[in-house]
Amino acid sequence: MDRNRSSVSKARSYKEIGEFWDTHDLADYWEKTKPAKFEVDIQSEVTYYALDKELAERVRSLARRRGVSAVTLLNLWVQEKLKTSKT
Repeated sequence: MDRNRSSVSKARSYKEIGEFWDTHDLADYWEKTKPAKFEVDIQSEVTYYALDKELAERVRSLARRRGVSAVTLLNLWVQEKLKTSKT
């Protein structure tokens, strides 16, 4: 933070900034904002693996019941399996 405080809230920590914005609306401070330029370098890779049609439908159905996407559910399952795997 510039000079150890935020420009709008005058907070001295990220916690204070969060508390400020929990109780204030940006629309009330819009004139105090200024444009920001930054670059985001997200490096992600998507790899597709074939699933049997019936298995894929079971995964989609279970994911729907759990309120997540099939991709999210499969990623969680693979992460869990790899954590318990000895390889």
